[in-house]
Amino acid sequence: MSLFGKLRGEFIDIIEWLDPSNDTLAYRFERFQNEIKNGAKLTVRPGQTAVFVNEGQIADVFGPGMYSLTTQNLPILSTLQGWPYGFNSPFKAEVYFFNTKQFTNLKWGTSNPIMLRDADFGVVRVRAYGNYSIRIVDPAALLQELVSTDGLFQVDRVQDHLRNIIVTAFASWLGRSQIPIIDLAAHYSELGEQVRSGIQAEIQNLGIELSGLLIENVSVPETVEQALDKRASMGVLGNMQQYAQYQAANAVEQSAQNPGGGNSALDFGVGIAMGQQLANSFGQQTPQTPQTPQPPPPPPTAQWYMAKNNQQLGPFKQNGKRHR
Repeated sequence: MSLFGKLRGEFIDIIEWLDPSNDTLAYRFERFQNEIKNGAKLTVRPGQTAVFVNEGQIADVFGPGMYSLTTQNLPILSTLQGWPYGFNSPFKAEVYFFNTKQFTNLKWGTSNPIMLRDADFGVVRVRAYGNYSIRIVDPAALLQELVSTDGLFQVDRVQDHLRNIIVTAFASWLGRSQIPIIDLAAHYSELGEQVRSGIQAEIQNLGIELSGLLIENVSVPETVEQALDKRASMGVLGNMQQYAQYQAANAVEQSAQNPGGGNSALDFGVGIAMGQQLANSFGQQTPQTPQTPQPPPPPPTAQWYMAKNNQQLGPFKQNGKRHR
């Protein structure tokens, strides 16, 4: 091999990209004056796609593999450039690498509360948050719609836009579902899938697929949480009347065990109050059946007695007949 041929071989380009980050969607391969030698080697690794752009037009898209860039591999470039200098001359083009792996654990959440009408608590405000995953399914569409001439396009450039789409869809679906707040936790999986499916078409227009959406929590204001806690406590206690009787009995027992521990007059008053509470509780628990009032007895009948020959005769009624 001649010295000229050896030097010529040393200048053959190698086009590849090793992503040093975990959040880059697209990267433009930098080349001096965008010149790529004929016969250059293009290496596209798993989880990557390479897109050639010439004068604002997409020339070709390459999946994972190793390619030798010649006119046979780039017919569109050959047509656009005209190749007036033959096969050994460099051509100018931009090469964009796209990460087609899944980008996971991206966060979403409501920046402002969502107003809902709940059957149990009336109008309430709820907040929600979770995470989602995306991946590139159409690099050419993403290049045209979002990347354009950006040499380094990272996830944070599109994350705000995707979060707004998710929150809007979530609020609409939650408002239509009419699910009670206390039952929302049982529908997290269903709700996440409904939101993901509903916005899939809109996001795919950007060349991105929403591969997963999870709802981690739907929270309510502190006042509603306190009301829920009280309702749960009442459910645990069960019969409130029996619980009140039990508490009153414990208080009387503790007071009897510590007779000199406080104000005697106060203890006496508390004891009376507890006794009244116990009496009311037991009275309410076992009500007595009211008795029918009896009519008053009839007035006594007038009776008469007579004496004859030192003997008492009678009694006689008013009509003069003897009463037997």
